[in-house]
Amino acid sequence: MWSRQRGRLKPLCCGVEELRCRRREREAALRKARREQQLVSKRLLRDETLEEAEEGCVATIFGEAEIQQFLRLAQRGTEEKERERALVSLRRGLQHPETQQTFIRLEGSIRTLVGLLTSNQALLQLEAARCLHELSHSEQSAVVEACLPATSYLLTYLSGHSSDFIELCLYTLGNLIVESEAVRRQLLPQGIVPALAACIQSPHLTVLEALGYALSQLLQAKEAPEKIIPSVLGSTLPQHMLQLLQPGPKLNLGVAVEFAWCLHYIICSQVNNALLITQGALSTLGLLLLDLAGAVQRTEDAGLELLACPVLRCLSNLLTEAAAEAVGGQLQLRDERVVAALFILLQFLLQKQPSLLPEGLWLLNNLTANSPSFCTSLLSLDLIEPLLHLLSVSNVVLTVLCNVAEKGPAYCQRLWPGPLLSSLLDMLAFSDTEVVGQSLELLQLLFLYQPGAAQAFLQQSGLQALQRHEEVAQLQDRVHALQQTALHG
Repeated sequence: MWSRQRGRLKPLCCGVEELRCRRREREAALRKARREQQLVSKRLLRDETLEEAEEGCVATIFGEAEIQQFLRLAQRGTEEKERERALVSLRRGLQHPETQQTFIRLEGSIRTLVGLLTSNQALLQLEAARCLHELSHSEQSAVVEACLPATSYLLTYLSGHSSDFIELCLYTLGNLIVESEAVRRQLLPQGIVPALAACIQSPHLTVLEALGYALSQLLQAKEAPEKIIPSVLGSTLPQHMLQLLQPGPKLNLGVAVEFAWCLHYIICSQVNNALLITQGALSTLGLLLLDLAGAVQRTEDAGLELLACPVLRCLSNLLTEAAAEAVGGQLQLRDERVVAALFILLQFLLQKQPSLLPEGLWLLNNLTANSPSFCTSLLSLDLIEPLLHLLSVSNVVLTVLCNVAEKGPAYCQRLWPGPLLSSLLDMLAFSDTEVVGQSLELLQLLFLYQPGAAQAFLQQSGLQALQRHEEVAQLQDRVHALQQTALHG
């Protein structure tokens, strides 16, 4: 992301503006790719106490006769315990795809299960819900579609009093929502968004975490930008989500991770990010970034990177919005602490989760793109050398350096020579033509604003590095022209 200060660069008809346009196109393509990366998944909620109690019991694959027997006993058993045991056996059998297929082929099987789900006996309701949960986790679309008659009841039970039952219903709905458009078509007019908005006020962390999962699945639907996200933004969900992401002693990592991803999917939809910004999303996420940086210094908690990823993405994407500056959103983040915190997180991710480093660098790119103060922070905190060490991770490092150099002579003077000269010489010897091209873009800016840089660079390199690349050789005349412009203009 580059600031649009066109007038200053126009005299260089040799292509600085053209390079900047190409860079903007590259970044737009990267942003689109990141928006389309989703985390569609299913979760299986199993009671650890039950699993321990049933340890040693081998779950078998059941045929039609056995399934029918379990359903008969569950419906008409003489004792409640007998009926419950029948459903427990059925649930364990439904852990197998073969039993699931047999179950949905049996006429009336789902209807019987729904009847037990809606009975007035809590234990039978719970076991029936667990059977449906096993079915919802299936990878076979036919099994998921067969659960459609139960979804309205699962939605109704979200207003119940048992937190365990609500949690189970939420995970089951989350599994079904992501798999089936038919399920979403049925639940949207029945009020799934208001139901979820009511759940977010629950005092139970397990319910909130399950709610975050179900909502994130709903927000990833292909029709979400048109049919779902406007309703979510029109509800109280965004304000409550931001409250749950507020740093402090009440922040729960599991809950925060789920709702940070929810926020990410909403932001990626670009339906109304200005609304989120006015509700304080940038401020909340900025404070959360600072809190995360402090947390990784205090603890070895392996789960912090799970929260870092969506927080970095949310901030990066919001900073590309025109509304961020219009409402003074960037002013809320204009603080050296943000840059320092980001580098602490980059070091943490380098050790714990290197695959997430590009996310942090992308945020640094968006912070420095239009903000001289963030560029100043980068220089005043002596972070250029640590930044150069991350070149092997992502070419975004070069874009960040271009952001700094583009701010003018004072910034180029502090960039050059320092550790940058030797790094640029090394980069021009790379076989990656994109790295070489971006390095040349950076050189062009340095030559423009720092005339001495051209002479020093050409003396030290002898243009040997440039001559190693046939594709780059055509740019030598441009470098000489830039040198002449810098020395005589």
